[in-house]
Amino acid sequence: MGDRGAEAARLVETTRLAMMAGIAAAVPGARIGDISAAIEDVAKPGGYGIVRQFVGHGIGTEMHQEPQLPNYRTGVRGMKLVPGICLAIEPMLTLGSHEVSIKPDGWTVVTRDGSLAAHFEHTIAVTDNGPEILTTIG
Repeated sequence: MGDRGAEAARLVETTRLAMMAGIAAAVPGARIGDISAAIEDVAKPGGYGIVRQFVGHGIGTEMHQEPQLPNYRTGVRGMKLVPGICLAIEPMLTLGSHEVSIKPDGWTVVTRDGSLAAHFEHTIAVTDNGPEILTTIG
């Protein structure tokens, strides 16, 4: 697999673990910022870039709605989580800078420094018993 392959595998696994930490933090009474902190706490020790241009978000009558859910600490605790809220938790980590660009097709996202990136996403519902994952990974 080589060094680059091992490095990429660690990036992918760390991104997955960051998502799972964010999900675990989505309990009634917690705040949006608690999810953000949990994700950052997994990503930061590895020195990974945390993409800031794209964030998790609420899911409801529309695909992307409030609240926004950063994958890093912002210094704001954010709204209190209550049973029934649905969120897309989706960390995006890179092997380099957090900066990304969108290609002219309006869809393709690349890191500005050309480094590898990984993205995981689950949609969850906050329930009385904690987070419930509503999506599956193929």
